[in-house]
Amino acid sequence: MKSDNANAMAPEPMPAVSAADLEMAVIGPSPSNNVPVPASTKDLADPFLVTFNGPLDPENPKNWSKGKKWAVTDVLSATGFNRIMVSTIMAPALGTIANEFHMNSAESVMAMSIYLLATAFGPLLLGPLSEVYGRQPVLHASNVWFLVWNVACGFAPNKELLIAARFLAGFGASSIYALAGGVLSDVWRPEERGNSLAMYLLIPILGSAVGPIVGGFMAGRTTWRWMFWSTSIFQAVMVAVSFISFWETYGPVILERSAARLRRETGDERYYTTIGRRDAKKNVGRVVSRAVSRPLRLLIFHPIIQLLGVISAFQYGLLYIVLSTFSELWTKQYGQSVEISGLHYIACALGEIAASVVGGRLMDYMYHYMQRRLGRAEHTPELRVPLSPPRLVPLRLGGAERHLHWAVVDAGVFLALFGSQIQGMPQQAYLMDAYPEHTTSALAATQFLRSLTAFPFPLFAPAMYNSLGYGWGNSLLAFVALAFGVPAPMILWRYGKRLREKASSSY
Repeated sequence: MKSDNANAMAPEPMPAVSAADLEMAVIGPSPSNNVPVPASTKDLADPFLVTFNGPLDPENPKNWSKGKKWAVTDVLSATGFNRIMVSTIMAPALGTIANEFHMNSAESVMAMSIYLLATAFGPLLLGPLSEVYGRQPVLHASNVWFLVWNVACGFAPNKELLIAARFLAGFGASSIYALAGGVLSDVWRPEERGNSLAMYLLIPILGSAVGPIVGGFMAGRTTWRWMFWSTSIFQAVMVAVSFISFWETYGPVILERSAARLRRETGDERYYTTIGRRDAKKNVGRVVSRAVSRPLRLLIFHPIIQLLGVISAFQYGLLYIVLSTFSELWTKQYGQSVEISGLHYIACALGEIAASVVGGRLMDYMYHYMQRRLGRAEHTPELRVPLSPPRLVPLRLGGAERHLHWAVVDAGVFLALFGSQIQGMPQQAYLMDAYPEHTTSALAATQFLRSLTAFPFPLFAPAMYNSLGYGWGNSLLAFVALAFGVPAPMILWRYGKRLREKASSSY
């Protein structure tokens, strides 16, 4: 029991925080304090519990103004653009870098792919830390870390330092893969998920195409080192912008800061939050270790994470086969210059951009349509599934082997990536809806599989195409993609709810 006496004992321990707890209100001091407080901030049950003050509390990130929501979304989007651009910018210059550092083909591809390997491990640490210390400090720290090591790539005197710096830069860049979904889940409601996710993805998607285009022209007209120097200049600007325009979005951290402020201003140590009370008896090491291990526990014990992780991992691997080999296709198969070969990446970007614009609107429309059709007022993640059809447009570049017109090949890539993005967006939204309290950890778990797949796929792709050609090589990938993509939506629709209910606690 709680006492209003200033010297009373602290309240009894509260149960573990739930999603509903995080939607409640910031509660002010009790009537026994001498601090004047508006009536709306009082709570008769426990005046020292700090939560959100009802469904309209402006401190709740979901109630922020649209301008403030878009500000944090745009900061993440622009940051993601640069980090994804750096992952692909080396593709057209791999031959030049290999000649300068006397690298064989495997080592040159490793210099690009090692960045992706780092993005497998980074989210496992950075995502959970954002659930302990907040999104803001993790974003700022990773921004600076990425900047330092990306600059080091530009000054690398040998292949060993280049590969090492690329790995460390990728580790810093990887936070965006976990933070983005977490922040979007923090500030946007489920019915806004499609539009917010689509708008966020537009700019980073451009990075995957702009990187090889910029890299192609730099490789042909100046030193490859400017690839890293120019992106470092952009990153320095984004560091400054993020310090000004990115606010903390994680509800539990906002509440804990409010409780600390109330304790400081009133001198009363009884103010607390549900999560703060839950972790009060644990030392910092235990709290952090529990958080850091959460993505792997989700991956091991949650079938939903396993299913979506494997599907998205294969899709991601196919994407990086395209990004790593597309330039070579045009230079060797069609005899085009390095600069012109980079322009074909526009087809990749346009396919994903078109899918994001169309898919985002369809996702929100289908969400409301399925609610009306099934008569469900409450939100369930399975409402995302109807927009995640089997991948009906598999990856096909076989026309390149027969030297068909370049527009035919670009059209095939456009359709392939359009289909991949249309399928991938609802899957990401499903995870955000199914794990609202641990979105970053859930996304970190799937990103681990995605990056582990994207790392080796570009390594074996040249050997595969040399043995099978572009026709049979891509047909093989298409058949495997269909084998992965067809059952997944059916399993989620029929068994998703049951699998979520059986999953062990992510705490």
